[in-house]
Amino acid sequence: MNLSLSDIVPPLRWTAPSQVEPIASDPGLPDAWWQALPLGRACAAVGTGQVASRLADLTTACWAHLVLGDILPLLRFTHPEESLQTPGPRESVRDLYVEVIDKLLATEPVEEQAGAPVPPALPDRPMPEVIDEIFARLDDRQRAIARDRLYFDTSLHPGQAQRATLDELAQRFSVTRERIRQIERDLRDHVAGWLNGPSAAPLNAHLSWLRTRLGSAVPADDLAAAVPWHRTELITLAIPAWRFVRTLLTGYEQVDGWMIAGGADELRDKTRQLFADGPRPLEEAVSLVAQLGIREDVADRWLASVPHLRLMDGHVVPWPRSMGDKAEAVLTVAHAPLTPEDIQGRIGEDYSLVGIRNQLAADERFIRLDRSKYGLRSWGGDEYLGIREMIIREIERAGGEASVSTVVDNLTSHYDVSESSIRAYAGGPGFERTQRGYIRVAGQDQAEPYQPRRDVSMTRRCFRSRDGRWWHRVDVNAEHLRGSGSPLPTGFAAHLGMAPGGQLTASTASGEVVISWHNQPTIGSIRHVLAEYNASEGDHVFLTVSDGGELLTRFLPAAGAGLPAINHALHLIGYTAPVASEAEGLRLIGARIGLPEGSVREDVLDRLRERGDRDIIRFLP
Repeated sequence: MNLSLSDIVPPLRWTAPSQVEPIASDPGLPDAWWQALPLGRACAAVGTGQVASRLADLTTACWAHLVLGDILPLLRFTHPEESLQTPGPRESVRDLYVEVIDKLLATEPVEEQAGAPVPPALPDRPMPEVIDEIFARLDDRQRAIARDRLYFDTSLHPGQAQRATLDELAQRFSVTRERIRQIERDLRDHVAGWLNGPSAAPLNAHLSWLRTRLGSAVPADDLAAAVPWHRTELITLAIPAWRFVRTLLTGYEQVDGWMIAGGADELRDKTRQLFADGPRPLEEAVSLVAQLGIREDVADRWLASVPHLRLMDGHVVPWPRSMGDKAEAVLTVAHAPLTPEDIQGRIGEDYSLVGIRNQLAADERFIRLDRSKYGLRSWGGDEYLGIREMIIREIERAGGEASVSTVVDNLTSHYDVSESSIRAYAGGPGFERTQRGYIRVAGQDQAEPYQPRRDVSMTRRCFRSRDGRWWHRVDVNAEHLRGSGSPLPTGFAAHLGMAPGGQLTASTASGEVVISWHNQPTIGSIRHVLAEYNASEGDHVFLTVSDGGELLTRFLPAAGAGLPAINHALHLIGYTAPVASEAEGLRLIGARIGLPEGSVREDVLDRLRERGDRDIIRFLP
């Protein structure tokens, strides 16, 4: 007998050699023995049990989604019931394989006739005619049940008529629904009996081939296009042949336009696990999912269909739920700094540009690497801090003083900043000239931290978020919308590191905002920020400045009419989620104004009075 193992095990012919070799190799057999060595000689060399063991290992590792009859078609004749099952315990599968291989070897003829004709792989007649024979002797009622119920598949043709119910068919033919159920059961038995007979051998061979072509997941319309005769209409049932074939592909689940062997959720989960360590190039990803039995020509479509995966710039990216995680994935694939606008475009979802900017500025995973570009902190590199702060950094690196030209050269070569802006800052408040014409930080030897009369926790309209940042609430008025500057509380300005006579420049995507302190702290125009939010009088903007010198903002429209008093109070501290009780609301307010956990109602009211938050108190009678 010259048959090799791959001649009787079709999956060996389409599974990648790189998957087969580590599992099927045997020290007692030559390389690729499953293709090159006759089965009888392989069994004589290492024993039938060893050959069957290798085949069982392959079944468990590579073909667990197939039924046993598609792995070893001979099982359809020796063990018809088991052949319809997916693989069970490995030892049970191995024992089945041993029995079949032994029977095959026992039937080996003593003398093979040279030039014996090879049986045709297909019948002389078209396959649809062969299938029509199954239903040729059915009456009209049986054919209607077969056409409108057994072989009706709305999932592949959405929008068409629905599958007929038992009640509808019973009413149509004036019988009971139980009679329809009985006829349906008899039809199934009739088809199953035919499939076990010799006339069905060509169709069974086609089904075996079809499973190997489909793999573990395939677009549903691929079935109709697999071979031309699938679209041929069966004369007896007036349906395309593929609809009948579809019912014979047991083990496949129809989900979201895909035919999936086994459980759809399980295959999707296995696919996601392949990318748990991060993005992979698409070519590598296609090879990875091929290990799950997915054909290379449909692998990219499969990957695009799996929830929480995204195809991006030639990579397959784990696509998490949070905005920060998505921004991290985008930068990982780009492997280059991007603007917030670029990141928003690549995410492609309903995230506001302001929200993305705030996330990039507040999240430690990201670092601002240029005036308008962010990267991942894990890349390293000097952080963009704003022009004034970067001049200070250059002076510190130079040992306490540096020439303006050197500072200009260093900063313009690394960042998108102009020479004129650097020289203007270097000649402004905060810097002074040395005797040799260099610059240094003004008063750096005598400077002491400014101590305000009230710290930020005792400052009106200042609130602490869960990440520990303090934010100041600006109640938008006509002056803000016209572009006028406005005062800031001294406690908040000192919290930002400022002191009388100082100046802080906070950057935004649409320009810089200057905070200066002469007679009192003042913030310049934030009209461009308000325009991004389409803000109106009565709305609120909470703002702070990040360690990197970026103005962070959170917008909150004015509270609607009819809001309960406690929710109105919470609205003014920036909290909009529902609360179970007034006590919970007071606890949240206490935390936002810096009180320790466990503070009682009177503590909260006393602190609000000391701070001057009368607008909040009036909602807490």
